[in-house]
Amino acid sequence: MIEEIKKIKDEVLLKLGKIKNSQALKDLEVEYLGRKGRLTGFLKNISSLSVEEKKTIGKLANEVKNELKEKVLEIKNVINGKKKSGSAVDVTVPGKKIARGHLHPLTQVQYELEEMFVSLGFMVLDGPELESDFFNFEALNIPSYHPARDMQDTFYIDVGKEGDKEGVQEKSDLVMRTQTSPMQVRAMREYGAPLRCVIPGRVFRNEDLDDCHDTTFDQIEGLMVGEDISLANLISVLKEMMSGIFKREVEIRVRPGYFPFVEPGIEVDAKCTICGGKGCSTCKHTGWLEMIGAGMVHPNVLKAGGIDPDKFSGFAFGLGTTRLVMMKYGIEDIRVFNGGDMRFLEQF
Repeated sequence: MIEEIKKIKDEVLLKLGKIKNSQALKDLEVEYLGRKGRLTGFLKNISSLSVEEKKTIGKLANEVKNELKEKVLEIKNVINGKKKSGSAVDVTVPGKKIARGHLHPLTQVQYELEEMFVSLGFMVLDGPELESDFFNFEALNIPSYHPARDMQDTFYIDVGKEGDKEGVQEKSDLVMRTQTSPMQVRAMREYGAPLRCVIPGRVFRNEDLDDCHDTTFDQIEGLMVGEDISLANLISVLKEMMSGIFKREVEIRVRPGYFPFVEPGIEVDAKCTICGGKGCSTCKHTGWLEMIGAGMVHPNVLKAGGIDPDKFSGFAFGLGTTRLVMMKYGIEDIRVFNGGDMRFLEQF
């Protein structure tokens, strides 16, 4: 009987080494270790043996049964993808698929814009998000008393007074940039004229949140400085940009607009692609979305950038990249871009 128990053990171990799925394992377990299994049958017949045989055969049968149960559990864990501490890994078991990440829709469109402008001979520059008051306002012809500051004079970085133990704060010279326009002056000081560049990036404003306003959004600034630059050059570049990003002709309208750092200034609206111009909450039921603020660079801004306004002229524009992405993909609420909802992001 001892030899038969050992033989069953060897049979089970051999078959366990060939098991590939949970059903085969279950069948094997029932055949040998179940209530009517072959090994269980030996345990039931021990009562007919002598006392000495009971001790020897009973002990062996229980040891074999426990060993086989442990081996069955180990194989079961491997099949179910669970690793037993200290056990070897079965490299033949198929692994779990790892989801592949992708670029945010804002980044995708930004790269498209950069590639398009590079093909037109523009440089792509980057600027600081924490900007000085001088570059964000003063150098752009917006002095401290100018009413144009009212909507943007917001996210300053407070600093404690030197030696102040009570931690009283005072407003510093540093502000989270409210537009990408400060890089106009920085670029002119760095590269002089002639100059063609675009500057994409995030900007920050204290806005009342709604479908088309958020405190953090993306812009791309464009600047061209040279001799005999006119509004005709500006409008031509803007049309090329809009048709390039939408891969089709987009209806736009140009109207006068006021910005302290350009003269004359224009605003460019695009027909809302979400409602087709019929009117919706995104376009405030006008059928048009304000997309671009632009104009000829103000002489004071050229001077701040070290450029002679009597010799050179230029145009500048600021495009809301976030709104452009909304129109491109028919997204109705600007707040989803920074919301972190994977159900939205995984669509791209």
